[in-house]
Amino acid sequence: MSWSEQIGFPILSVITYLPLAGVLLMLLVARGRPVVYKTIALLTTLAAFVLSVVMLVVFDRGAAGMQFVEDFEWIDQLNIHYGFGVDGIAALLLALTTLLGVIVIVGSWNYVKDREMGFFISLLLLQVGMAGVFCATDLFLFYVFWEVMLVPMYFLIGIWGGPRRIYAAIKFFLFTLVGSLLMLVAIIALVYYVDSEAGALTFNIRELGEQVLPYKLQFWAFLAFFVAFAIKVPMFPLHTWLPDAHVEAPTAGSVILAGVLLKMGGYGMLRFCLPFFPDAAVDFIPIVVALSVVAIVYGALVSLVQKDLKKLVAYSSVSHMGFVTAGIFASIAVVGNAAGMEGAILVMLSHGVLTGALFLLVGFVYERTHTREIAAMGTLAKPLPVAAGFTLFFVLGSLGLPGLSGFVGEFLSLLGVFEYSRWMAAVAALGVILAACYLLWMYQRVFFNDRGDDDVMPPGPLRDFGAREIVALLPLVVFAVWMGVYPNTFLEFLHVPVQEILDRVLPALPEAGAGGFAQVIEHAKGLF
Repeated sequence: MSWSEQIGFPILSVITYLPLAGVLLMLLVARGRPVVYKTIALLTTLAAFVLSVVMLVVFDRGAAGMQFVEDFEWIDQLNIHYGFGVDGIAALLLALTTLLGVIVIVGSWNYVKDREMGFFISLLLLQVGMAGVFCATDLFLFYVFWEVMLVPMYFLIGIWGGPRRIYAAIKFFLFTLVGSLLMLVAIIALVYYVDSEAGALTFNIRELGEQVLPYKLQFWAFLAFFVAFAIKVPMFPLHTWLPDAHVEAPTAGSVILAGVLLKMGGYGMLRFCLPFFPDAAVDFIPIVVALSVVAIVYGALVSLVQKDLKKLVAYSSVSHMGFVTAGIFASIAVVGNAAGMEGAILVMLSHGVLTGALFLLVGFVYERTHTREIAAMGTLAKPLPVAAGFTLFFVLGSLGLPGLSGFVGEFLSLLGVFEYSRWMAAVAALGVILAACYLLWMYQRVFFNDRGDDDVMPPGPLRDFGAREIVALLPLVVFAVWMGVYPNTFLEFLHVPVQEILDRVLPALPEAGAGGFAQVIEHAKGLF
C-alpha cells in the first residue's frame, strides 16, 4: 500500500530525513549556541519518534507486503529506484531507532565538553542512516544507507571515545568494511544473473526475492551476505570488534551500537539471507544454530570474568544476540515453527531497550564515580538509591524475569530451537542461567559490596540521578514492562511478515532437508 492511500504524506521519508533537516538547521542558525543546537537535535528526533508512533497506529497489521510505499525512478539506466516501505518487522525496528535517538540526545545533554556540536550532528546523521536501512525497498538504496551509517559511528568512537578510541574505531571500520565489500560483490553478481537470465534489470528487493537462483550462486551469495550481517550481529567468532568498540565509544555511541546497529545484522538475515537464498539457508541451519549456541554460552562465560562494567555488558550482547540468530535459523528448519523467528525479533527489540539502558546506566554511574572497574565500586546503593533502583530493574529484565521484555523473546526463541534440536535448546538455556549469575554478581559488587583497598572514587558525596537521567530511562522502563506484560501488541506486527519469510523458505525444505553438517558438504561439492 502506498503512503497516499494510508496517511496522505510520505511519512517514511519524513521520519528518515527529519534529523538531516535538524543538522542543516544547526549549521545555519545555531553555531556557537549550545542550548539552541541541542534543542534542535532533541526536537527533530522527538518529531521523528512521534511520527513513527503514528505510523505504528495506522499500520495494517493483517496486510501482507510493504506499507507506506514510496517509489520513484532514481537512476534510469540501471533501473534503480528511490524505494521506501516497511513491513511489520521494519516498522518496529524503525520505531526502536527513533526512540533511542531521542534517548541518546537527552542522555548526552551535558556529556560532551569538546566539539559538542559535531557530536550531536554525528548522532543525527547516524539516525538518518539507520532509519534508511530499515525503510529501503531497493537493494542499491539499502547499500547506500548501510554505508552511510558507518561514517558517523566511526567519528563517534574515534573522536569522542576513550583512550584507545583510534584502535577501536579502525577495528570497527575494517570489520564492517570487509563485510560491506563482500555484500557489494554478491549484490553485483545477483543483479547481473537476474538481468542476464530473466532479462529484467532490477534492484527491487521483493522482485529479487522472488527469483529462483541456481544453487551455486545461492551458496556463494548467501555466504557473502551472511558474513556481512554476522559481523554486524555480531556472531561468534566475528565478534572481536564489539568489546573494543563498546568500551571506547561514548555512552551515546554504545547505546546506539547495542540498541540499533547490532539489530541490522538480524534484520539483514531476515530480509535477504532467507528469502533470496532459501536452499543455501536451509543447508546452513546446523552450522548457524551451533555457532549461535556457542555464542550464547561463550558470551555469558566471558561476561562472568569481566572486571570492566562496560565490557561485561558488551559481552552480554554477544550472548543475547545468539538467541536472535538461533531463533531465526531454527524456525526455518521445521514446518510451522514461527515461534523461533518471532521470538528472535522480540529479542532484538528487547535487547535494544534493556542493553541500551544498561549502557546508559554505566555512563551515568561513570560520570559520578570516574571508574568502570567493578572491584573499585561498592556501597553505591546508599548514596545512589535511584540509580540502584533503575539498575536492578534493567538487570532483572536482561536476565529474563517473567513480566519484563527479556523473558518473552528468549522463551519463544528457545521454543523454536527446541523444535529443531532438544539438546541444542538445553545448552542454549544455560545462557539464561549464566545471565542471572553475571548480572546479579555485577549488581551485588557495584551497589552493596564493600569497596576494595584501591579506592579510586572522587572525594565528596556522590550525586544521585536527577531529571536528565530519569527522563532518559523512564521511556525504556515503560517499553520493557509493556512488552513483558502484553507482548501481543508487538507480535501482531510480526505474524504476517514472518509467515511470508517461512513460505519463501518452505519449498527448499524437502530438497535440502536441513539434514546436518554432512548436508552442507554434500551440496558444496562441485562449487569450486
